[in-house]
Amino acid sequence: MDSTGFIVNGTPQYVRTCIEASLKRLDVDYIDLYYQHRVDTNTPIEDTMSELKKLVEEGKIKYIGLSEASPETIKRAHAVHPITALQMEWSLWTRDIEDEIVPLCRELGIGIVPYSPLGSGFFAGRGVMETVPANSILTDSQRLLFKTYISRFQGENLDKNKELYLKTEKLAKKHGCTSAQVALAWVLHQGDDVAPLPGTTKIKNLDSNIGSLKVKLTAEDLKEISDAVPINEVAGNPMPDILSRFSWKFSNTPPKGSKVST
Repeated sequence: MDSTGFIVNGTPQYVRTCIEASLKRLDVDYIDLYYQHRVDTNTPIEDTMSELKKLVEEGKIKYIGLSEASPETIKRAHAVHPITALQMEWSLWTRDIEDEIVPLCRELGIGIVPYSPLGSGFFAGRGVMETVPANSILTDSQRLLFKTYISRFQGENLDKNKELYLKTEKLAKKHGCTSAQVALAWVLHQGDDVAPLPGTTKIKNLDSNIGSLKVKLTAEDLKEISDAVPINEVAGNPMPDILSRFSWKFSNTPPKGSKVST
């Protein structure tokens, strides 16, 4: 574990240990979809995938997913065993996967699972926008890290981003829904292969998220919503700078056969 409190371990031994532990905790015979969350940049992705492939063959998992993987890592992983789902950040104000990763996933037949589809809660409403969202993170210290260091929620950046929120709020009224629903509907309309993960701990928010399925958007609507939040006008980064090394932009792994760093 490093100074950020996070660690990514994709070694075959650790992968198997984690899956065996998950099966025991859940008291199930198999897991439908198992993700390698983030990418271990010290371990060749082929090593991680080979172990996951064995676990599929043993019937302990059915499908394999990755998260925050680079295009190169996706290709190399998919060559070992088909990837079913790729979990990436994707929302109105985070769209950097659209140029290369989304087309690659569609070429390979990989489903896209956007996390933070509401921009870490930013588009969830005025109450959330006015304060930093208290989204659940692994530990209190990590939660504080996010609340303190996500620059999009700080100072002048937040003031600028509020203007973008107000634009989505106006569009939401046009469509007879909430700002959260229009933002989530925008993600849902990116394709039939897109299954967003809006997190919540409250029933009313769950109901609101489900309600976004009723929001129907035309191609013109999607463009209008996209244009309301120009990506070049979003101020700040979507994650703390000290955690950016865990993003897909830095997730290439050593070549197959390389010695794993310890």
